[in-house]
Amino acid sequence: MPELPEVETVRRGLDPFLRGARIERVTLYRENLRFAFPQGFATALAGQTIETLDRRAKYLLFTLSGGAVWLTHLGMTGAYLVSDHPIAEPSRRDEGDKSGRHVHLAARLVHPHHGPLTLSYADPRRFGFMGLYAPDAANPFTAPLGPEPLGNQLSADGLASALQGRKGPIKTLLLDQRIIAGLGNIYVCEALHRAGIDPRRPGGSVVALNGAPGTELLALVPAIRGVLEEALEAGGSTLRDFRTSDGTPGYFQHSFAVYGREGEPCLKPRCGGTVARIVQAGRSSFFCPSCQH
Repeated sequence: MPELPEVETVRRGLDPFLRGARIERVTLYRENLRFAFPQGFATALAGQTIETLDRRAKYLLFTLSGGAVWLTHLGMTGAYLVSDHPIAEPSRRDEGDKSGRHVHLAARLVHPHHGPLTLSYADPRRFGFMGLYAPDAANPFTAPLGPEPLGNQLSADGLASALQGRKGPIKTLLLDQRIIAGLGNIYVCEALHRAGIDPRRPGGSVVALNGAPGTELLALVPAIRGVLEEALEAGGSTLRDFRTSDGTPGYFQHSFAVYGREGEPCLKPRCGGTVARIVQAGRSSFFCPSCQH
């Protein structure tokens, strides 16, 4: 499943070609992905202009000129492709079978600078999905989400309030999208390692008795931001089908300190520990028992 840096990389790659583009027509080649396409979806999109392309957690949000929001979740193998145009920023692409049998949506666009474009959505496993929400309508996917980990929404004080008194493992709590939006397994493992926090610790243990963030929690917030920003600079991580715009892999996986490194030496200077792996809530947690307490 693509994590926040991968989805943000997609957004940055698509934005120059989609922002300001008018949707001339939309063709659907099947009735559903993970869920059915909204009723009248293709008709509702036609004639609209894409005013902004944003990201909320792991969702792409196309804001249309009529005020509606077109939401996409990429699932495991979903990929947007812009025909015949190289994407300047790295973008998640899986060309796969070029027969087109995995393309489930094609939109004919006209961009004020790039001219006619075709935006295609391909998804071999069909775990992705799309929604369309009227202006000011409640969005059941984004409404419950916590603060974004990039920018100023995430703070040590806010995270302390969310974790205070919580007895569940901090690793599992950080994967709760209501606490922090968009964090996934890889980057939680990496951030906890940077902050020196054992993933098995109760979430409330990093909060002082007076409710203030403890020393480790103060280190965790910049660790989360740092690992995500570095992943963005590297174009994301290569897991299964993630690729940059020219088909080459993302490279942040070469910078993993603990993820996928079970039995290998900890990379922290003067640690000398060995990376271990445990399973928490059905997910692999990688950490160093010597420097994460």
